[in-house]
Amino acid sequence: MSECISESDCIDHLLRAGCPERVIAHARAVRRVVDDYTGDEAVLGCLAECGALLHDIGRSKSRAIDHAIIGGDICREAGISEDIALIVERHLGAGQTADECIQLGLTPRNCMPVTLPEKIVAHADNLVKGTSMIHIDERMIRIADLPRKKRHRTYHLALEMELFSR
Repeated sequence: MSECISESDCIDHLLRAGCPERVIAHARAVRRVVDDYTGDEAVLGCLAECGALLHDIGRSKSRAIDHAIIGGDICREAGISEDIALIVERHLGAGQTADECIQLGLTPRNCMPVTLPEKIVAHADNLVKGTSMIHIDERMIRIADLPRKKRHRTYHLALEMELFSR
């Protein structure tokens, strides 16, 4: 079983990493959306909650797409469980394959969400712009310039996650 971290400890990690207040406010908004998906007994809610709060910790070092991989590494260096580090690393859109990571100039890692907490956090992040919740239709419009495969992956993740919505 993975270690769950309290909300205040997650916020402390964000502050120690140097995350600005807007990143922390966004993380709290994503955490609130996660609550809508963690009522099912199949979901390890505390992992999704911790992952939601820490998902953008890499923004302390980068504002680019590499912030997810950087964030996973920050979590590992801080001794945070691998389950949470993977949530952080795999939260972008509906994930990136290792080949897609290479094409983006990133470290070739499998950054596809696999577990329910990983998928829930990726989906919740897709539903938050800044600190405001948006509809999946708006997210789809915002990613219209992405390759078709990535748009389909994002939409299918949304459909899958609706099975766990309250």
